[in-house]
Amino acid sequence: MTAAGVTGPDTLFGRLRAACIDDWQAYTHHAFVRGLADGTLPESCFRHYLGQDYLFLIHFARAYALAAYKADDLADIRQAAAGLSAIIDVEMDLHVKFCAGWGLSETDMVALPEAEATMAYTRYVLEKGLSGDLLDLHVALAPCVVGYAEIGAELMADEETRFDGNPYRDWIEMYASTDFQEVAKAEVAQMDRLMELRGGLGRMAALTTTFRQATRLEAAFWDMGLNP
Repeated sequence: MTAAGVTGPDTLFGRLRAACIDDWQAYTHHAFVRGLADGTLPESCFRHYLGQDYLFLIHFARAYALAAYKADDLADIRQAAAGLSAIIDVEMDLHVKFCAGWGLSETDMVALPEAEATMAYTRYVLEKGLSGDLLDLHVALAPCVVGYAEIGAELMADEETRFDGNPYRDWIEMYASTDFQEVAKAEVAQMDRLMELRGGLGRMAALTTTFRQATRLEAAFWDMGLNP
């Protein structure tokens, strides 16, 4: 599955992605991602990433709770609740499973100091949600939610991805899974719905700036992973 399997070019997400394509490709084709694909990423880098991503996801759970608070109707509350559930019931469980296999407990991860890259993106998302409306918040979230789905799907379909003996196979399969792809599709649909209700052509410049910055902060998070 390619990016088209997650979103079409006429969606708000597709337009934002196209407007920021160089930054998007630097994020989704990062050296960290290629190391996951062929299994060559050093274990120390992945362990560092997992610990920080656990902290990252705690703040993203808070962002979805904020989305529920910002919601104007039950549909938006349900969408926010589904995103929150995907984080705390799927992604965080996978992180705990990986780290337990390497002797890193959930208690250990909670006690980790936050890296600057972790603070930068999570606080950026929360600031956008606090200062803006629900559309601003979802645009800031999208590079993570939809980006991971795209990465997982592309790695799953790539003939150069190694599965046999790859210690990161479970990570790839989780983000390529039908369940996570549906989460991403729901996020794309929610962005379109919010754009129709709250947006207009006049908002595109600011939304593009938010999307580009969030994408760059995601790439910086990969950079952090490569430098434990």
